[in-house]
Amino acid sequence: MKRVKAVKASPKSCDIFCRIIDNYGDIGVCWRLAKQLAKEYDLTIRLFVDDLTTAKHLIPSLDTSKIRQTVMQVEIVHWQAQFPSAIPADIVIEAFACELPDSYLQAMTEKQPVWLNLEYLSAESWVDGFHAQISKHPTLPLTKHFFFPGFSENTGGLLQENALIKERQSFQDSAEAQAQFWQKPQIPDAIEPKDKLLKVSLFAYPEAPVTDLLESFTNASRPTLCLLPGNGLINVIEQYFDWSVSENSRITVGNLTLQHVPFLSQTEYDQLLWACDLNFVRGEDSWIRAIWAAKPMIWQPYQQTEQAHLPKLNAFLDLYTHGLPGESKQVVERFHQAWSSGHLATNDWQQISDHLPAIAKQSKKFSDLLAQQTDLASRLVSFCKNPTYPV
Repeated sequence: MKRVKAVKASPKSCDIFCRIIDNYGDIGVCWRLAKQLAKEYDLTIRLFVDDLTTAKHLIPSLDTSKIRQTVMQVEIVHWQAQFPSAIPADIVIEAFACELPDSYLQAMTEKQPVWLNLEYLSAESWVDGFHAQISKHPTLPLTKHFFFPGFSENTGGLLQENALIKERQSFQDSAEAQAQFWQKPQIPDAIEPKDKLLKVSLFAYPEAPVTDLLESFTNASRPTLCLLPGNGLINVIEQYFDWSVSENSRITVGNLTLQHVPFLSQTEYDQLLWACDLNFVRGEDSWIRAIWAAKPMIWQPYQQTEQAHLPKLNAFLDLYTHGLPGESKQVVERFHQAWSSGHLATNDWQQISDHLPAIAKQSKKFSDLLAQQTDLASRLVSFCKNPTYPV
């Protein structure tokens, strides 16, 4: 198929539409992208969000009583059923197929902005062929482009702020910065003894075999500090340990110390990932941030019917473990499969623990390799200046 370019004037404004389906993944991605486009590309950004109460967890200064407000150079608009008259921006991003209001679509026919549907991230090879494909609106003279984030040069890339890697490295090289970080969530003992205590962040869907993992931590030879950033695991853990979890509370059983961590801002969560020795993450936003942390990670994809999430997991593991020595590669793959299938075998954790030094080297190498690629925001802005059309 031949493709032609339609050169546009440099975009100056961007509207992002976000419906929060569940959890914080949708708004997490949209908020990071909105901030980056405003700060690094000087675009005028409007972020339309339907659920301000949930969004406030990630944007603490958000006033949920206001219809419009500006936070960190981004105008945030409460997206309600009665959508007000609005002149579309130069770029319109429909995040995760959230469907734009009819009145806004009508207004787009006059302006003809670059219209993107920002898709979910996947490492699967088919993404290369579908990125930047178009869809004509069935009744209006509008063309939508599918913008697929991804791990190859033929996709939309990964969300990564310009200064992110430099900031991470500075943090990880500074004992003082890490000590200051651990003081804030009231975990000062996380820095002592540095070489013996394994620090793990645990963020997972409730379907994960969390109690199997915690049982393994309890009986392991190495002391483990497992940190629980606010997530949906609390009920499972309370029942298993007969423990009433409250903010900053902790419990020690065997060689496991389990501590609740208050809900963190995106910046603070990044630092938690940078500071831990191993990160359990899920979905999309925390997945990518764990990659940029350059630390060993266990990813749990969102569970789908007919096991559709497993090809996504396998595609990512092919990339993540490429070049990892044979036995370590098998251990990583086996643990991920077990974590996503809901049951860990007795020795799964011990094997991962034994191979952590090799996995740490691999994680740093993987992060460094991806960081060399052009990031998502850069590719998005470049594409909108010269969108391509198949003919």
